[in-house]
Amino acid sequence: MNTIVRRIIGAVPVLLGISFLVFLLMHLAPGDPVMLLLGDDATPGEVARVRHAWGLDQPLLVQYWQFISRAVVGDFGRSLKFGEPVIKLIFERLPATIELASMSLLVAILISIPIGTYSAIKRDTLFDHAGTGVALIGVSLPNFWLGIMLIYFLGGQWNLLPVAGRIEYGIEIKPITKLFLVDSLLTANFGGFWSAVQHLLMPAVTLGTALAAIVTRITRSSVLEVMRQDYVTTARAKGLSEGVIIRRHILRNALITVVTILGLQLGALLNGSVITETVFSYPGIGDLLIQSISVRDYKLTQVLILFFGVIYFVVNLLVDMLYMLIDPRIKL
Repeated sequence: MNTIVRRIIGAVPVLLGISFLVFLLMHLAPGDPVMLLLGDDATPGEVARVRHAWGLDQPLLVQYWQFISRAVVGDFGRSLKFGEPVIKLIFERLPATIELASMSLLVAILISIPIGTYSAIKRDTLFDHAGTGVALIGVSLPNFWLGIMLIYFLGGQWNLLPVAGRIEYGIEIKPITKLFLVDSLLTANFGGFWSAVQHLLMPAVTLGTALAAIVTRITRSSVLEVMRQDYVTTARAKGLSEGVIIRRHILRNALITVVTILGLQLGALLNGSVITETVFSYPGIGDLLIQSISVRDYKLTQVLILFFGVIYFVVNLLVDMLYMLIDPRIKL
């Protein structure tokens, strides 16, 4: 518990540093949010009125202090573009990104763990070389290119999957958790569930295959390293079956490295792949970030990136705690 408290305290100056850096860079970037909001035909009086209403006529340090002092008590301000509370906008988009990240992670695990493990067991065979080659191609392919190809073939040429959005127009799902897959199952809305799955498949495969390529190589290396340990040789000398050795002795110990990579990548996936969400017009927080930056929505951009930092911190802390479940000998 003391370690967790120290981690939380240590994260505070990091988050403050992130918030100040983002605040400074946003104000140094070219473009006037008031002119983008009002248009070129706005009169000087209208511009001055909007600047004063949003506090943009104050010195930069005063603006930053006002943002931080209000954020401490949970008031993150209102969006310049949408006119709504920033935190409300984020939590409206967050369920979509959680679903996309979860599905992408599932795709990555289902591909990478079996292929990486089997490649290590069958080292230097045709399967191993093929798996390594596919993983290299997966790492090298840009996400946006793969997404566009999936849209062109699966959506355009073959008309197998929808190419944009989160659910088919006209289908309604009763909001409980705001996770479409969960809510549709809770309300027995199987049509809505299937529509949500169809809309998730292409963006999830786009994100998941890139992650799977990385995790496959990490899994293979980790399994190979564990296979050389003395306790694996001892287990074989005792006459244990190869399946038991792989499950209990090799894979469980190799998973520590794999879980680290998955945890870090889950943080990236939860933050929302900006490119992938843009390509598929997927309404997640990555898409929201693009919109906020395009109109210099200072408060929304600041809070989004600060939120991303919090996600990374929480995910890393959970990964460290998960180590103890995999191997009880590990302590925080």
